[in-house]
Amino acid sequence: MIARIWRGATKADRAHDYLEYLRGTGLADYAATPGNHGVQVLMRTQGERTDFTLITYWDSLDAVKQFAGDEPEVARFYPEDDDYLIDRELTVEHHDVAPVERG
Repeated sequence: MIARIWRGATKADRAHDYLEYLRGTGLADYAATPGNHGVQVLMRTQGERTDFTLITYWDSLDAVKQFAGDEPEVARFYPEDDDYLIDRELTVEHHDVAPVERG
């Protein structure tokens, strides 16, 4: 399994609106892509800024490419992202997810 990680930030007073926007854009597209196993949205507000970390889980890099295209390390953006984001990473990280045994 592959984890795909992206980070961006909004003004704190727009964080809830951005989360709702994400639900209708990226999160919906993740869920509709074969090979996607879900997403975690992490939010951290400090002062007037809210940082977002999105972690998506995929069967393989080929599944990621179904969502991201032929250059999966390049972040994918949507038309209104410019209205919300005050900072963003233009690339994403991909990590192998190691199995963890529970004792």
